[in-house]
Amino acid sequence: MEADVVIVGGGPAGMACALRLAQLIDAHNASGVDELLSKENICVLEKSREVGQHCLSGGLLDPRSMRELLPGFEKEAPLDAEVTKESVWFLTRSGRYKAPIVPPPLRDHGNYVISLNKFVKWMGQKVEQAGITVFTGFAGSELLWANESKDVETARVLGVQTDDKGVDKEGRPKGNFEPGYELRAKVTILAEGTRGSLAKELISKLGLEDLEHAQTYGVGIKELWEIPAGRVAKGEVIYTLGYPLTSREYGGAWVYGISDTLVSVGYVTGLDYQDPRTDPHHVFQSFKEHKLARRILEGGKMIRYGAKSLPYGGWLTMPRIYGNGWMLLGDSASFLNSQRLKGIHLAIKSGMLAAEAAFDALVSGDSSADRLREYKAAVDASWIREELWPVRNFHQGFEHGLLGGMVRAGIQQVRRGGNLGPDAKNGAGYTRMERVDELGPALAKRAPMVGNAKGDGKLTFDRLTDVFHSGTRHDEDQPVHLVVEDLSICSSRCTKEYGNPCQYFCPAAVYEMVEQPQRADTPRAEGAGTDGGSDGSTKELRINFTNCVHCKTCDIMDPYQIITWVPPEGGGGPNYDGM
Repeated sequence: MEADVVIVGGGPAGMACALRLAQLIDAHNASGVDELLSKENICVLEKSREVGQHCLSGGLLDPRSMRELLPGFEKEAPLDAEVTKESVWFLTRSGRYKAPIVPPPLRDHGNYVISLNKFVKWMGQKVEQAGITVFTGFAGSELLWANESKDVETARVLGVQTDDKGVDKEGRPKGNFEPGYELRAKVTILAEGTRGSLAKELISKLGLEDLEHAQTYGVGIKELWEIPAGRVAKGEVIYTLGYPLTSREYGGAWVYGISDTLVSVGYVTGLDYQDPRTDPHHVFQSFKEHKLARRILEGGKMIRYGAKSLPYGGWLTMPRIYGNGWMLLGDSASFLNSQRLKGIHLAIKSGMLAAEAAFDALVSGDSSADRLREYKAAVDASWIREELWPVRNFHQGFEHGLLGGMVRAGIQQVRRGGNLGPDAKNGAGYTRMERVDELGPALAKRAPMVGNAKGDGKLTFDRLTDVFHSGTRHDEDQPVHLVVEDLSICSSRCTKEYGNPCQYFCPAAVYEMVEQPQRADTPRAEGAGTDGGSDGSTKELRINFTNCVHCKTCDIMDPYQIITWVPPEGGGGPNYDGM
């Protein structure tokens, strides 16, 4: 299939890109030019079954970019509440201390509490009304290349290969088999969100990331709660830092008042911690037992659950975002302000700027890197840079702990984002993870934030209960979409060196190390890593891929980088309805 532009990913960045492209094409065709452009040659690929189904956010929207894209959007967009009240708290195990003033980056008056799921559904309707087709249930499985070059200046992307459908767990075609399409395009735009599989392929092959400014991430875990009226006001925003994390880790909680009886509550843990036993799901459950959260939630009902990773590195960790026939948008390109805890507005603006560059490429008939560099130039000249440049060192400043990070953040506030010395350098977050046999005395004695707790079923929950509330569905008879390069590492080196952190960092109980009695007449299950024990038992990695909520934490945090997340077949995954 031939297309002019293919946008991979139907989140806020991809939808904004499609909508802005439609606006530009309409204006071009209405101007009386001879060469008309067709919106039928623009398409959006979205891996979920329905638009917005895989979209998750804490849920605060800075409206700046939407006012540029659709002036007056507030009159019809699904906005739950305008923010009218904020507070920031520091938590200890038994105490809480309210900040006397709300730091300027966390002042949210004029922003909106939203459900990103509902908001993107609405954006999808606008895109389709504008005449651009959105193909749901179609994922990009690999990029199409014009040549074998690994040089960013000579390599060219020709489009994407979509996923095969109707393949069983052994990789064999089933009765309903349908091969994927080669979708060739003049411009391929990747808007897959954090750690997109095609963006990862592109960045790795062409060496687009600076290893001294590697991307770092966090994982946000969210629940939607119905609570008794009067505890959190509609439009109220609460932030916390401190407990249950220690001063060694980075993270904090949020509570957003959607209505008088509905709140978004969640916790973000930085994926650059040292202790391999750190468990973000357990951290979140422990936060809910703190008296500040308990006062809000006790007697209420948890109704939805989800998890999502997010890029924390900011401007310094941005990979190259354009090349011959391709561009990167949104979270895939590091457009998130970790100081403000916001990225939706930046994703939308990046989509608009990429659309303008793609439009110029179509009009000129030139989609080379020389033409598409207009996108990077536009980003540099826009308020994206104005917002991200002054916070370019923010997350990196917390690398050595909370106290030092707060001091550095204060210095950066005075110096417009600069340190006392040069800009910070950092490696990937997983490289900071210490081996269990090398943990320092303080870490070794610390009660680990390990998961698999049963929970009380009222305030706190185990992983499987939470996954049930995510609405996750996958066809079980399909290839495992969590590809482990070498399973033997899991049961040998990883067990001894890191204690199998996958069973802790995954918020969906996908990874289990299971003791299996070794029997001579029972062959080892295919696809399982094993390690013989002195009692004749084996330790086997079990991958419960049908639990996967698509947060990509395993792909990000695996200490050996042997886990690759790829899209599952047929739109499988979570259903973040109302999230």
